[in-house]
Amino acid sequence: MHIGNYLGALKQWVATQSPEAFYCVVDLHALTLQIDPEQLRDQTTDLLATYLAAGLDPDVCTVFLQSQVPYHAQMNWLLECVATYGELSRMTQFKEKALRQEGYRVGLLTYPVLMAGDILLYEAAEVPVGDDQRQHLELTRVIAERFNNRYGETFIVPVAVQPKVAARVMDLQEPTRKMSKSISSPLGSLHLFDSPAEIEKKVKKAVTDTDNEVRFDWEKKPGLSNLLEIFSSFSGETPDAVAGRYTRYGDLKNDLAALLVESLAPIQARYHELLADPGELHAVAARGSLKAAEAAGPVYQRAAHAMGLL
Repeated sequence: MHIGNYLGALKQWVATQSPEAFYCVVDLHALTLQIDPEQLRDQTTDLLATYLAAGLDPDVCTVFLQSQVPYHAQMNWLLECVATYGELSRMTQFKEKALRQEGYRVGLLTYPVLMAGDILLYEAAEVPVGDDQRQHLELTRVIAERFNNRYGETFIVPVAVQPKVAARVMDLQEPTRKMSKSISSPLGSLHLFDSPAEIEKKVKKAVTDTDNEVRFDWEKKPGLSNLLEIFSSFSGETPDAVAGRYTRYGDLKNDLAALLVESLAPIQARYHELLADPGELHAVAARGSLKAAEAAGPVYQRAAHAMGLL
């Protein structure tokens, strides 16, 4: 998970967790790509540890594995029979990823419908998302409204909740492109578990501009503005307030690197503690999956009944 994933979603989840909140590791979504089974199991465990290390508390909210709640796959089929091919083929992420894959899987086209089911099964009113997922959330709204109009009021139509800053963190080397796990350069993505030396190196080498005027201006200074938004998200200040304290890019980068190292240290320490006992992580997920199934089952049955299934 990189800093963009953390600031766009996970940090919001931690801040808003409650007994009514559900957070899942979407391991079914991973199957849209060719992935070694053992690697998938390892990455699923890794992401569970990341969720908990970042601050999600399974005694407060529900943390579970998508694949362990069969209603996700069942709801996916109901909603695929409501969504249209045109809607799915227009999804920006599908078009971008399809260009990079030869013989892409059908799941790459249809996984936004599975995502819609992930949301609608838990009657979510608000969904914390990064900017890159807004289009998928809008598709969820379209599917829910169409289903309600066609079959009667069944689903709550959710709204997106985004952070005021850093909703779309950009690549440190190409600040006109969002930070990505798949296509960023080695120096372009800051990861939650980068070492202090890696963080310092990536921040210091981040692309800015040549005039050395510290100003928050996305149009003329995208690289610098990206750094200011990241700084702001961890310090609690506005990007303009951060910019007002600096006259040199080097000083800003030094302080940002130090802030990131300090902020991520407790998450990294907790993450390694959790990974030392994968059995307990899997037990947490199993307990959460049972709770999730209890919540999702009645919603699935309501939707199936509305469509005419016995």
